[in-house]
Amino acid sequence: MSELRAYSSHTPHHGSTRLGWSVGALLLLAYGLPYSQPLFAALFPDLARPVYVQEPMAALMWQHIGLVLLSSSIAVIIATLAGMATTFKTGQAFKPMMEMLAGMGQTFPPVAVLAVAVPAVGFGELPALIALSIFGVLPVLQATLAGLASVPPSVLDSARAMGMTPRQILTEVQMPLALPLWLAGVRTSVVVNIGTAAIASTVGAKTLGLPIIIGLSGFNTAYVLQGAMMVGLLAIAADLAFDALALKLHGSATSGVDNQA
Repeated sequence: MSELRAYSSHTPHHGSTRLGWSVGALLLLAYGLPYSQPLFAALFPDLARPVYVQEPMAALMWQHIGLVLLSSSIAVIIATLAGMATTFKTGQAFKPMMEMLAGMGQTFPPVAVLAVAVPAVGFGELPALIALSIFGVLPVLQATLAGLASVPPSVLDSARAMGMTPRQILTEVQMPLALPLWLAGVRTSVVVNIGTAAIASTVGAKTLGLPIIIGLSGFNTAYVLQGAMMVGLLAIAADLAFDALALKLHGSATSGVDNQA
C-alpha cells in the first residue's frame, strides 16, 4: 500500500513536468520563430525564405486553439446530451439511430464535409467549424454510451430501491461512474480535432495548417516542418493536459476510498 501511494504521489509530478515542457516548447516555437532565421537557414540553405513570416505563428496558434475549443465544445455537448437521452425510456429507441448517424459522420472525411459546407455557408471559419464539430461527435458519443453501459445493473437496482428517480440515478450514479470513459472520449475527440483543424486553412480559416499548405504549394519544406511541429506540440500538450486531469480525478477517487477505509 505504501508503494502504491508513493507511485501515485510521484506520477502526477512527472506528468505536470512533461506538460510544462511541452507547453514551453510550443510557446517558444510560436513566439521565437521570427528569431530562428539562422537556424532554419542552416538547415535549409537552398530556400530563400526558410522561416514562415506571412502571418504571426503565435496568432495562428491561438486561432487554431479557438477553433478547436469551439468545435470540440459543440461536439461534446451534442454527443453527451444524445448519450444521456438513451438512458430514458423515450430515448432508448433512438440509440441505434444515434450510433448510425455518428458513425456516418465519422466515415466522411473532413475534407469532404468542407467541400459540401463551403457552397452552403461560404469560405472562412464556419465551414471548418461545421466539419470539425461533426467529426468530433463520434468519439464522445461512443464513450458516453460505453460509460453509461458499464454501470453494473446491481448498482442501478440499488439506486431504484432507494427511491431515486431516473434523473437522480443518471446525475448521481451513472454520470459519476461513467466519467473516466467519457473523459477518454473527449480526449480523443479534442486531440483528433487539433490535427484535423490544420486542413481548415484550405477553405480560408486561419489555423496552423496555413504554413503547411503554403509550404506544400511553394515547395518550401521549412514551412511544412514549422507548421507540423506546431500542430504536433499542440496535440501533445493537449493530450498531456487530459492525462493530468485524469490522474487528478483518479487521485481524488483514491483519496476518497482511503478516507472511507
